[in-house]
Amino acid sequence: MIRVLIADDHAILRRGLKEILVRELEGAVCGEAKDTSEILARVQDADWDLVILDITMPGRSGLDALRDLKAARPGLPVLVLSMHSEDQYAKRILRAGASGYMNKESAPEELIKAIRKVLAGGRYVSAGLAEKLASDLSEDAGRPIHEILSDREFEVLRMIAAGKTVSQIAEELHLGVTTVSTYRARILEKMNMATTAELMHYALHNRLID
Repeated sequence: MIRVLIADDHAILRRGLKEILVRELEGAVCGEAKDTSEILARVQDADWDLVILDITMPGRSGLDALRDLKAARPGLPVLVLSMHSEDQYAKRILRAGASGYMNKESAPEELIKAIRKVLAGGRYVSAGLAEKLASDLSEDAGRPIHEILSDREFEVLRMIAAGKTVSQIAEELHLGVTTVSTYRARILEKMNMATTAELMHYALHNRLID
């Protein structure tokens, strides 16, 4: 029996994933979680072989959820299935302890391939991401400026670039307005920029937002 926890805030997507897994993986038994608090509760209450995690859900950020999940169950494999492109989040997700990263537009066959590899103790990245990671190792000097940001700073940068106000960001991330303003100031300083408009232009140019 293979026990898989599907963590996503969209019921239709959870149901679709469950149908694919039950059909393609012999002995698959699936549980569901719709937000960060439910994920952590279910991970504590039962033994799972794998968590399929969306990083964009209500409550705390997906990166925070991943870190908490790995802290609670260090040996539990996590395959992140996200709407965001690999360029935006993949390397940060893998550094945070995920066993793999996939875009939600991937074919079901590729998902099953990824799951089997992760369950066998491996790590999954697409061919395109593997090539990019290899290229990055030999081109550290030319790395994009945003890669020097912390995970939280990067998240705030993306939200600023999406046109959200400091108050909206604070509410979504459950932070104080002053804290978000501090993050914004730190981002500007690290990236050697002076205005929000510059940040937005940079994010759009580097395809950091959808």
